[in-house]
Amino acid sequence: MREIIGFTLMFIGVCFDAIGCIGLIRLPDLYNRLQASLKCVAMGTSSILIGTMVIAGLSPVGAKAFLCLVFILIISPTTEHALARASYISGVKLWEKSIVDTLKDDMEAGNKK
Repeated sequence: MREIIGFTLMFIGVCFDAIGCIGLIRLPDLYNRLQASLKCVAMGTSSILIGTMVIAGLSPVGAKAFLCLVFILIISPTTEHALARASYISGVKLWEKSIVDTLKDDMEAGNKK
């Protein structure tokens, strides 16, 4: 039963990763692609690692999967945010059909203070 649950979680993770890869190809600009890659890592890779932990149980493999999961969930959003902010500041344009640019508003409000 444990293996069935573990492999099901892994399959769900692979599906999320595949959808995230499609998003990386199909989405129009860097910022949308970063969003797709973050969801891919957060949901896909995390599900695969949780499935590994379920199958491995309390073993060195399960402990390594848990540590990888913790590091990925901490580091991935931080790096995505840093990449998006650095890209914006260096002049990478938003998609022409983007509606809201809150960072521009925040930066203009910060300059006025």
